[in-house]
Amino acid sequence: MTSEGTGRPTLDPDAVAAALAGTRWRPEVLHASPSTNAVVADRIRRGEREGLVVVADHQTAGRGRLDRSWVTPAGAALTFSALLIPAEAPVARWPWLPLLTGVAVVDGVRRVAGLEAALKWPNDVLVGDAKVTGILVELVEGPLGAGAVVGVGINVSQTPDELPVAAATSLEQAAGRPVDRVALLAGVLAALAQRYDAWRAEGDGTVRHTLHAAYAGLCDTVGRTVRVQLPSGDDLTGEAIGVDAEGRLLVRTEHGVTTLGAGDVVHVRPSSPRP
Repeated sequence: MTSEGTGRPTLDPDAVAAALAGTRWRPEVLHASPSTNAVVADRIRRGEREGLVVVADHQTAGRGRLDRSWVTPAGAALTFSALLIPAEAPVARWPWLPLLTGVAVVDGVRRVAGLEAALKWPNDVLVGDAKVTGILVELVEGPLGAGAVVGVGINVSQTPDELPVAAATSLEQAAGRPVDRVALLAGVLAALAQRYDAWRAEGDGTVRHTLHAAYAGLCDTVGRTVRVQLPSGDDLTGEAIGVDAEGRLLVRTEHGVTTLGAGDVVHVRPSSPRP
């Protein structure tokens, strides 16, 4: 079957189930949904166990960080939300979850699409300088404890005129060939499980070595001059010199080093070429 109005193949629930058979993930495929994050958040509140993955063939009212909208043509993107309940990890460590997810998406995109994806701090996935993925992780309280809704939206087959901004791309546009959404879903979720299990099993000291090193090695922002738009409307310009043990961006300006959490910024834009 094809998505109405686009001619793109729809996601086959049986193919998704087969691709994830034998894994921890319990997939549910929706023809359309305003927001897969909202669906999973509701399920957390009703006591759903870890491992649920809700996939929408067409997400009609997706949200990104700071409530930015994210809408794509039917059948053009891979949009899903996974449910994690890392009860043994203190909530103080949870700010690493969005960064961990970014690393996992890069792993999956490299493996399935064969593209040298990288990360723009905190967790946008890039191919070259163009964005292909947005990630939104939300904490929701439920009867089984606090759960994390891990929302991922990957541009897969959009053409240039279907992309919302010039600074975006799709995997097929970058790779010059079709990319199967079911294979991509399986690849990203396999990487997410691997990265999540390692993070969950580690103590604070270890995670600050292994996950931090993996993230730093993939972060395209580090080493570049950046312009940071702050919620106040002011701009901060300096060199991104690293990411600290809490996942915060370190920017060196003429006044010293400023430490920025994801909630402290509106945009981070590189203003120098990749080193």
